[in-house]
Amino acid sequence: MLPPIAMTSSPKQILRARMKGTRRAAARARPDAAENAARHAARNFFSAIEVPDSAIVSLYYPIKDELDTEPLAAALGERAITIALPIVGAKNQPLIFRAYRPGDELVAGAYGEQVPTQDARQVRPTIIIAPLLAFTRAGGRLGYGGGYYDRTLEALRANDKPESDILAVGFGFGAQEVDALPLEPLDQPLDWVVTEREAFKT
Repeated sequence: MLPPIAMTSSPKQILRARMKGTRRAAARARPDAAENAARHAARNFFSAIEVPDSAIVSLYYPIKDELDTEPLAAALGERAITIALPIVGAKNQPLIFRAYRPGDELVAGAYGEQVPTQDARQVRPTIIIAPLLAFTRAGGRLGYGGGYYDRTLEALRANDKPESDILAVGFGFGAQEVDALPLEPLDQPLDWVVTEREAFKT
């Protein structure tokens, strides 16, 4: 009997494994690297992207080596901008967003992230700050494979046709930039990318 055929990794899986290491190295380059990068990225965000007073900005609660969003949250809070955090609800469904203020009670989410409690107000964000493993200059984004941000952006943008007010912003380290990604039709493009080095419109 022939041995079972081993499943080969897809190009995305191979790239995800490599980019996790790249992001880890960027976050741990020196003791204060991640903290400084987060502050610079928050500054770049506000210097490039207009945030109306009526905006609702969805941040991610950082896990592992993701670029910290705390300085960005603090700056948004000082301007009294409504902040939301994403919640994974049903599998293969768009994300749910609940209002959040720094200091609010948080509970464990589906993937080890911190999320608002069930009694927090559900909101519809207009600016979505998305974590990533890699990005391109053209707005390509490599996520973690669950497709949650892609489904969410697709649903929000479809409901806003012919013109959408949704702004998708990739947030990560400059070292996570790549020349190209193995994108699929379902993958949603980013409108902006913000790193500790720069902010650019795609």
